[in-house]
Amino acid sequence: MAGSTNVEELRSAAEALRQQANAAFRAHNVSAAEALYSEALDKLRLAAPPAPTASSAVGTSDAKKPAENGTATAAAAAGGTTNGSGVPPAPGAVATGATASGDDAPAEDDDDTVSTASSVSETHMPSDDESVPPPVAIAGVVNEHTGNGSLGELANGHTDQIEDADASAAAAALAKVLVKEVQSAMAVLLSNRALMRLRLEQYGAAETDASEAIGRDPRYVKAYYRRASASFALGHYRPALKDLKLVTRLVPSDQDAAAKLKECSRRAKEAAFSAAIDSATPASKPLSETFDVNDLVVEETYDGPRLGPDGAVDASFVASLISRFRSQKHLHARYAAQIILAARRLLVAELNIVTLRVDGTRPKVTVCGDTHGQFYDLLHIFELNGVPSAENPYLFNGDFVDRGSFSVEVIMTLLAYKVACPESMHLTRGNHETLSMNSVYGFQGEVKAKYSETLFKLFTETFRAMPLAYILDGTAVESGRRALVLHGGLFSKDGVTLADLQALNRDREPDSGLMAEMLWSDPQKERGWGPSKRGIGVAFGPDVTARFLDANNLALVVRSHEMKEEGYEAEAGGRLITIFSAPNYCDVQGNKGAFITFKSEMEPEFTQFSAVPHPNVRPMAYARDAALMGLL
Repeated sequence: MAGSTNVEELRSAAEALRQQANAAFRAHNVSAAEALYSEALDKLRLAAPPAPTASSAVGTSDAKKPAENGTATAAAAAGGTTNGSGVPPAPGAVATGATASGDDAPAEDDDDTVSTASSVSETHMPSDDESVPPPVAIAGVVNEHTGNGSLGELANGHTDQIEDADASAAAAALAKVLVKEVQSAMAVLLSNRALMRLRLEQYGAAETDASEAIGRDPRYVKAYYRRASASFALGHYRPALKDLKLVTRLVPSDQDAAAKLKECSRRAKEAAFSAAIDSATPASKPLSETFDVNDLVVEETYDGPRLGPDGAVDASFVASLISRFRSQKHLHARYAAQIILAARRLLVAELNIVTLRVDGTRPKVTVCGDTHGQFYDLLHIFELNGVPSAENPYLFNGDFVDRGSFSVEVIMTLLAYKVACPESMHLTRGNHETLSMNSVYGFQGEVKAKYSETLFKLFTETFRAMPLAYILDGTAVESGRRALVLHGGLFSKDGVTLADLQALNRDREPDSGLMAEMLWSDPQKERGWGPSKRGIGVAFGPDVTARFLDANNLALVVRSHEMKEEGYEAEAGGRLITIFSAPNYCDVQGNKGAFITFKSEMEPEFTQFSAVPHPNVRPMAYARDAALMGLL
């Protein structure tokens, strides 16, 4: 740990960065806030000893088996103790009289006991509409006797600890106090950064931050809450339950925390029941193979586009459909189901990796990245680049739904084009074409609001039928190249071949393995591999990219999955391109969107565009569970 003078300087620098981070968060610039919190933490790490180890899930300990409610071992794992009821000292509980507008670092009594707050808000638990993390005193020490003070004032505030002691004992006592205060400050910053990472869908990194915060200050409640939110987002309901049980036991009067616990418990029971059913019963036919659209009666009052008895979709129908969607009216459920089922039949027949030749018969292909329910921006792409047709084909690279509140309109438009002219529209599956993401980030809620749970199940089965990747093949010309297009990224090991990927069973919801990595992985600047910030997949370096491409006779890989300020980014020596087509993402990011045009030479041509106005429906309007768990 640095000397006291350096500690003061480091804490002051970290405090300035924290204030900048809070300002960035107020301005909805989550990426900038995350980077600034990271800088502040880098400063404090120079002033702090290594963090004690905190378990990655409450209730896990090498010393003893978990208690039934997970609370006793939470204290043991985080370095705390329990009281007579088996509950650890209140993590983050504030001293009597503290309020939510006070400092985020908990005030402590001299005997290291704390009073129990009467509500989560008193321990600065975030509400669903939390605008900015509460401030933390980093430049000075938070102490109920001294307030925010310099190091000299700190010593005066702890005279009861160093009075009548020799100089070395006084220095040791002061150092001990400094360590405790730096650890508490770091716990707050880590928890705040975890919130940013939750908003950025970096669930694995958020979970790691929250666990480190618990290790540094096991009495800081918000860290347990953040970790529960990250676990919930990853579908890890049992560890999330343990953290939430701890929070609600410590702050039993807080209704918001109780609601989170109730929802997490419901999800855990559903997951356990589903797993039991899957293991105990033989596989049944999917709904899409038994559903009868004739059960859906079209009312005489319906005034929208209709399909004939043969269910044929043509360009005229798609134009009428888009016009109806633009005016915020719905397609009748019967016709929606017909299109979904027809699209699924086409998608099921395709390979995991579809090869699309770019040559004289198909002079160009346009590749778009994430659209995330931003329907009016999707229409703007067609205005800029022409509507899909056999002569003007599109490849949309996953993440059509979630977050944006016009996800039904986006996916129905894409599927309608696919059915009307299969050669005009090509689709790959993204990580948001999965049940776990749809149930949290809005698509399930939107479909149920606009149609029904039955249609949502049809969408889910259609997503599972989508190809995982495309190869754009321009080798018909002498200088032509081949590009692999997939949503997420590459793999956690060398030696993966295209044949390996063709052999995968894609009709599933993966959380690990090659298919999960195709949907979830991200590139990194460093060579080799690193842990995924998202908690699924892997981070892979430019050398990994080069080896994979060379081994599979490919020139470049095109992926999406990450928001880019300019709408696209080329890295790995130009051999990896990220394309993102949702401008002003979630109405707050201010980024541009982009798409790529490939012609037979397979040289990427980028077109950038800005967001266009849309009706006054906020993003994530249907994402009740995401709001409940603090993920937005």
